[in-house]
Amino acid sequence: DENFDLYTIAFGLRNVTDVDMALREAHRVLKPGGRYLCLEFSQVVEEKIMRPLYDAYSFNVIPEIGRLVANDRDSYQYLVESIRKFSNQDELKGRLEKAGFVNVNYTNYSGGIVAIHEGWKEL
Repeated sequence: DENFDLYTIAFGLRNVTDVDMALREAHRVLKPGGRYLCLEFSQVVEEKIMRPLYDAYSFNVIPEIGRLVANDRDSYQYLVESIRKFSNQDELKGRLEKAGFVNVNYTNYSGGIVAIHEGWKEL
C-alpha cells in the first residue's frame, strides 16, 4: 500500500476484466499526492465528419491491415470493437473519481481518438 509516486498504463485498461477494481488498486498503491496517468483509445469528439470517417477507417481498413500484415483479421476486428465498447472520456473520468482520485482530468489527442486521463491521490 502507498508505495508509488506514479502509476501509468497505456492501451491496456480497456483489456482489464474489472476496470473499476483496477482503478481502486491503482489508487491503493499510490502514495498520498501520487499521480495516475492513463493513455487509452477513446471516442472521437467531432460527430459530423471525423467520427464517420474514423468509423469507416476503423471497421474497414484496420482489420484488413491485420489480415494482410499479421494474417489475423479477427484480432484487429476485436481491437476496433473493444475501443467502441470502452468508456468514453467523461465516463472514465467518473470511474476514476469513484475510485477515489481527485483533480481528475483528461486531454484529447487526434480529435479524441486517444486521450490521457490523469488523477491524483489526495494528500
